[in-house]
Amino acid sequence: MKENEISFYVRKCIFSVYNELGPGLLEKIYEKVLAYELENNGLKVKAQVPMNLKFKDTIIESGFIADLIVEDKIIIEVKAVTEIGNIHHQQLLTYLKLTGLKLGILVNFNTDYINKNIFRKVNGQLD
Repeated sequence: MKENEISFYVRKCIFSVYNELGPGLLEKIYEKVLAYELENNGLKVKAQVPMNLKFKDTIIESGFIADLIVEDKIIIEVKAVTEIGNIHHQQLLTYLKLTGLKLGILVNFNTDYINKNIFRKVNGQLD
């Protein structure tokens, strides 16, 4: 599956989790339930994935941990905050740059309108 097709299922699962749980819970709860829902939809999911980074010509063990990686192609950054700020968007773009993955999805579950709190970020061009 390509990134765009996977992202369709990711959005579907985000809506499913939000409709069932609603806002007001901790980020870790949404992350775990979303991982469960993605797996139930046939997607391969890794949670809390420690990532090394390349700095200059050295691989460095970093404190960077990806919330969810789906099908080894998409990073999902889960938030449960009052408001998504520019720093959250920049964080995901940095994660994409460091991993070399092409697509990231930023989602904030602590909202009245989930459809306005799902953001796609692209690193380069998608296939």
